[in-house]
Amino acid sequence: MRITGYRTMFTIQDWGRPVGDANGVFDDGRTTVPIIVIDTDEGLSGVGLGPHTAVDTIFAAIEGEDPRAVTALYDRMLRQTFKAGHAGTIFGTIGAIDTALWDIKAKAAGEPLWRLLGGRDRRVPAYASGLDIGLTDDDLVTAYQAYADRGLRSAKLKGGLDVERDRDRLLLVREVLAGAGGGARPGLMLDANESWNRKQAVRHVAELERHVDLIWVEEPVRRWDADGLAIVGRGIRAAVASGENLTGLEQFRPLLAASALDVVQTAAVWGVTHFLRVAALAHAHDLPVSPIGTTPVGLVHAAASVPNHLGSELQDLQPPTGLSIDISIEDGAFILGDSPGLGVDVDEDAIAALAFRPETVGSGPHVRPARAGHRLVADGR
Repeated sequence: MRITGYRTMFTIQDWGRPVGDANGVFDDGRTTVPIIVIDTDEGLSGVGLGPHTAVDTIFAAIEGEDPRAVTALYDRMLRQTFKAGHAGTIFGTIGAIDTALWDIKAKAAGEPLWRLLGGRDRRVPAYASGLDIGLTDDDLVTAYQAYADRGLRSAKLKGGLDVERDRDRLLLVREVLAGAGGGARPGLMLDANESWNRKQAVRHVAELERHVDLIWVEEPVRRWDADGLAIVGRGIRAAVASGENLTGLEQFRPLLAASALDVVQTAAVWGVTHFLRVAALAHAHDLPVSPIGTTPVGLVHAAASVPNHLGSELQDLQPPTGLSIDISIEDGAFILGDSPGLGVDVDEDAIAALAFRPETVGSGPHVRPARAGHRLVADGR
C-alpha cells in the first residue's frame, strides 16, 4: 500500500450560540473545521481534522510511503520542517496527516482505532466544556443541562475576567449538574486561557476556592511559563492543567522539570502520535493526561489505550457539518464504536454545498487582547 495524494476542505461547527473565552467571542457561534483526507493506491483513505498550513511541504515527506508506518512517517514529517520549525499550525498539519494515517492503518487491519492501539474498554470518561464565557445565565443553564442529560457530571467553564462573575457561573453549573446527578457532588474546572499574570491567578483562584471546590485551573498564566505555573500551583488548592498549546515533547520538558503541571493536556489537532508520546512522558512523571479539542476523535480512541487518561473534553454535542462519527455520548462518557479506523465518514457533497471558505477574523478567542496579563484588576477592561 502506498500514499498517493491528499485532499483538503473546510466545514463548520455551528454551535447555535456564542462561543469563546477570556480572549474573545465568536458571536455567530460558527467555527471553522479544516479537514485533510489522505488517499492510497488500494482505495483506502484516512481522515484528519486540522490545519492545511504548508501541506505541500509536509506531504512531500510521506508521498509514496506505506501509510501503515505511521510513527516513522510522523518523524519524517517533523524532520521535513527542521529549519523553519514545526510549532504552531504547521504542527497541526502534521497532526492532521498523522491522524489520517492512523485511520488508514486501522482500516487496513479491519479494526476500530481504539482496539488497534490496544484499548480494552470502549468507554472513555468525558467532561463538559461549553466555550461559554459569552452566555447569559439562562443560556448557561440550558447549555449545561444538555450535557447533564447525557450523564456528564463534570464541567469546565471559561472565565478569568471577573471573579464574582466566575463564582456565580460556577455555582449555577454546579447546581445543574448536582440536580441531574441526584445530588451527587459534581466536578468543576475553570479555564483562564492564559489571561492572568502570576499574582492575579493566585488571588482570583483563592477567592473562588472560598466558595467552590475546583478540580483544576487551566492555563492560568502563559503556556511556557514553567516557574509561573509552579508558583500558581503552590498558591492554590486546585490542580494546574496546561499543555494544549504546546507543540512537541521539547516544550513539555521544562514544565515537567519545574513540577509546573498537575494535569498534562494535549490538543486533538496535534494528532495521535503526539498524544501517545506526551501520555507516556506524563506517565513517567506519575501525572494524568487529558485530551482537549472540539472534535477529539483520534485522541478519544488513543485515550482508551493509555493507563493515565483522566478525562476527555466534550465540547459540542453535534458533529461538524458533513461529518458522521461512530461515537455516542452516554452516561458521562464517549462510547467508541466498532467501525474500522476512526469511524469518521465525510460527506464531501454536503461540505462542497456549503461553499465555505474561512475568512480572516480580527477578533475572537484566537486573538490575545493587548492588556491580557497586564491589567491592575482582571475585569476585562
